[in-house]
Amino acid sequence: MKQFAFAALLASVAAASGAQAVDFSDAELRAILRHGPWPAPWSADPSNRASANREAIEFGEHLFFDPRLSPSGKVLCATCHVPYRGFQDSRARAFGLAEVDRNTPSIYNVRYNRWFGWDGAGDSLWAQSIRPILESREMGGSQAQAAALLRGDAELSCRYDKTFGGPPPASDEAVLAGIGKALAAYQETIATGRTAFDDFRDALERGDRKSAALYPPAAQRGLRIFVGKGDCSGCHAGPAFSSGEFRDTGVPTDISGGGADPGRGGGIRKLQANPFNLLGRYNDDPSGSRATRTQRVSLEQRNFGEFRVPGLRNVALTAPYMHNGSVPSLADVVRSHPDLRRPHLSAEEAADLVAFLESLTELPGAGVAPPKLPFAPCRR
Repeated sequence: MKQFAFAALLASVAAASGAQAVDFSDAELRAILRHGPWPAPWSADPSNRASANREAIEFGEHLFFDPRLSPSGKVLCATCHVPYRGFQDSRARAFGLAEVDRNTPSIYNVRYNRWFGWDGAGDSLWAQSIRPILESREMGGSQAQAAALLRGDAELSCRYDKTFGGPPPASDEAVLAGIGKALAAYQETIATGRTAFDDFRDALERGDRKSAALYPPAAQRGLRIFVGKGDCSGCHAGPAFSSGEFRDTGVPTDISGGGADPGRGGGIRKLQANPFNLLGRYNDDPSGSRATRTQRVSLEQRNFGEFRVPGLRNVALTAPYMHNGSVPSLADVVRSHPDLRRPHLSAEEAADLVAFLESLTELPGAGVAPPKLPFAPCRR
């Protein structure tokens, strides 16, 4: 695994004599400090009454690894979001019951997102979690099938009851909303641990040059490019290294069978038509504050071909890259990204930038605990 290789490199640098921290300018230091601290603050989702609830997290984890959510019995959430592959599938394009048009995004740190999916068609994590269940090429399910599964299975019915304080309701749509909310509660726990970059960033903040000097020189130089010449932090902003918004990166939008992927343009149309969006009846936030941004979304021509800016934590573990998986490695991203071609990075600068991106990999033992399979039986 790359994180262990990077940990070995970090140890060798720490042992070397004469290692020195790069002298960053005040502007560079301010830009670097904005990428922390980590873990970033997080609070429960007010639109989801199951958010941060222990019973809901266990229920959601159970559902995440249950193939029966797909009528075929062959596809589960973890088919595409594989824990040991960085919660994605290492394919260029996802494959459930059939191949789809986009790459599987990792769900690392998904709890920090503003919008969900490459096109932002989800305005909450729970609404986004419902989408693949109903998608014909992914899990191929339906509201009726999912609701019948919960009502007819004593274990799942028990977990629903413990999460929501009652048995699955008569409305299939309401049951599916509950499934999405439980799945979201579990996914909110999938957050990456601290990295070598975080130790460096915190050392800079407290003025500890000795500790800062333990960060590999190549990663330091790459970080300077990231916040400076490359202007990467303009989009990959904040502690999660994402602005949470959308950008046209110039990656081709051709899809199989002809036509083009509309990106955010299509996502806005789907969002507005979705009965599970935050303007609908299943939003648990009585203030309605989270729905304001959905209400204000308007479709503009520029949205076609835009895709959500992904976070970069653990990015070295989630190849291939871009919305269609067309870029196989971080080195290829640096070489092909239009915003990085403009400043004309040298080969050495490109290698340094890759070294920095690799330093965003969580340190051994700092990440997500493995799933608790098999699950203990539910008892009321």
